Amino acid sequence: MLLQIVNTSRYFGSKAAVQSASFAIEKPAFVGIIGRSGAGKSTLLRMINRLTDASEGEILFEGRNVLSLTGADKRAWQGRCAMIFQQFNLVPRMDVASNVLHGILNRRSTVQTMFNIWPRTDILRALEILDRLGISEQAPKRAEALSGGQQQRVAIARALMQDPKIILADEPIASLDPMNAQIVMDTLRRINVEDGRMVIANLHTLDTARRYCDRVIGMRDGRIVFDGSPDQLSTGVARDIYGADASFNESATSTAMPTDRAADDVYAQTLLS
Repeated sequence: MLLQIVNTSRYFGSKAAVQSASFAIEKPAFVGIIGRSGAGKSTLLRMINRLTDASEGEILFEGRNVLSLTGADKRAWQGRCAMIFQQFNLVPRMDVASNVLHGILNRRSTVQTMFNIWPRTDILRALEILDRLGISEQAPKRAEALSGGQQQRVAIARALMQDPKIILADEPIASLDPMNAQIVMDTLRRINVEDGRMVIANLHTLDTARRYCDRVIGMRDGRIVFDGSPDQLSTGVARDIYGADASFNESATSTAMPTDRAADDVYAQTLLS
């Protein structure tokens, strides 16, 4: 078994952000986690990466409980388990190539960090990754000069620089327009298929989960209430995950690109509502 989450919970005071979550992933799949805001999706990913400590339970990767890791072992795990965030978490005034190189910052000495000294092999690798993601021409530019979609691809490049076993993406397209959302999701899927890296992504939109994921996990009020294939994610199941009534219309969560005038009108109404 590659990754196992075993009865894992996180409490903040008396409130459970995640309660008794359990699931196992046997191979490097693309797994989507869906649910409304506050369902516990982000807390779950942060526990896997060890940005947030679990209150109880186990998180096993290749049989090793990562919740027990401390010091250098914990940092090494965070290098193998890369995080991508909704707000990119780049250094705005730093050039793109340096932002990517920061993916391996914890492997460098204090002197190298202070004087911004990078081995040629690392610089070439960062440029190769940027080229693979179609943004190599942006390498010398400040990160703040890029569009949201380009910045998210820089964040993905920084994650790849770590050469991780797992990529955790916390709402990676929530801040993006439909076109850039598609580019970012295509990029993550390609990394999953071509590199054989596990990708676990928190998603708001059902169409995205159905299109890109091998498996979908639904969370509601800190608990896992659905775990199945994308074709099992019916409107009825979605209503249960989101705690919605019969008036729930999943088109309001769509990130699909409009293809005709009627669809344009629906999309515009979604934005205005």
